[in-house]
Amino acid sequence: MTDELELIPTFAVALSGCDLRCDFCITGASSWNPAAGVGLDVATMAARARQALAGGARTVMVLGGEPTIHLPAALELVAALPAAARLIWKTNAHGSAEARELLDGMFDVWLADYKFGNDACARRLAKVSDYTNIVRENLRWAQAHSTLIVRHLVMPGHVDCCWRPMAEWLARHLPGVKVNLRAGFWPAGQAARHPELCGTVAPGEARQATDIAHEFGLNLVA
Repeated sequence: MTDELELIPTFAVALSGCDLRCDFCITGASSWNPAAGVGLDVATMAARARQALAGGARTVMVLGGEPTIHLPAALELVAALPAAARLIWKTNAHGSAEARELLDGMFDVWLADYKFGNDACARRLAKVSDYTNIVRENLRWAQAHSTLIVRHLVMPGHVDCCWRPMAEWLARHLPGVKVNLRAGFWPAGQAARHPELCGTVAPGEARQATDIAHEFGLNLVA
């Protein structure tokens, strides 16, 4: 799966560390460790980003893990980038209110992964509490302060418990928001801990998820 067509080609800066512990994470522990990788040299990375933009990149994306883990470094990088650059904040949308206030006006696009449609699935699969309230508050904020694109990766066995309530909420509270519905789930990491996540999404489930999106009139993008 690649990034959304309106965002590519992009120059991506991947920061380590994440506050979720999704059992199905493709990169797993290597992404969760905030000390993984090499230190961010802001001047060098900004120069590489400028070179990429001059060579045809349309956007610069800051991602993780969850990039809020390294918020000071991310903001320092933004300050070093050209003012005209179109900047993307790729996030799990689980950051704090304090973090989003510091991000106000910094990024043109918030690309948010909305993973779980209820707190029970979030606790069981990602070991996080109060997921729904935090993410929905951040999505409302992002829609008001930037262009928002919401991603959802359909998970086997979670169309009704996760995707349906998400779709209904998005239609009601963020009408017209761009939604990228993805069905390329792969049982990576520790997915085998959960019987329903031991395989890929069945064609019937993928069709059901798309039908739900159409039922609620969502603005699907690729």
